Amino acid sequence: MVYKIRVILNTEEDVIRDIAIDAGSNLEDLHNAITNAFGYTGDEMASFYRSDETWVQGEEHPLFDMSEGADRKVQMSDVGLGEVLMKDNDKLLYVYDFFNMWSFYVELIQSDFDHTNIELPGLLFSLGILPNVAPEIQFESEDLSANDFKEHGSEEDDFDEYEDDFSDFSYN
Repeated sequence: MVYKIRVILNTEEDVIRDIAIDAGSNLEDLHNAITNAFGYTGDEMASFYRSDETWVQGEEHPLFDMSEGADRKVQMSDVGLGEVLMKDNDKLLYVYDFFNMWSFYVELIQSDFDHTNIELPGLLFSLGILPNVAPEIQFESEDLSANDFKEHGSEEDDFDEYEDDFSDFSYN
């Protein structure tokens, strides 16, 4: 079985690559196919992250795990594509080069792709040109108004509910 996987660079301009890869491959094989498809050298750190249908980042699978003890992560080479991309439209997030933070959306487009006359892994489709500089990722959070918080030590502190009589306590 062959997977058809779409990889989209997280940028305003459309930069898309469709890749055919053997379903029996692992995440490291997909990493290598992506770096080749986008023209990277492949010598930077990278990670895949499991994702749900709304692209929420989940469990990390790094190229090399440098953590120790109980915090160890399962490396790309130990995770088969079929373990993380089980059905059409399953998604992953991919980050390449943690200094530049190239980030990509990865989606299984077709799980039983007709690969006649295609060398695997293979580039099926290419749209857009990779920018010279990685797009800046905008992290958004809730709007936390300054009025929602009281300044430490301000006269607004409400300590009236606490008693300051500690005569009931005994230290033995």
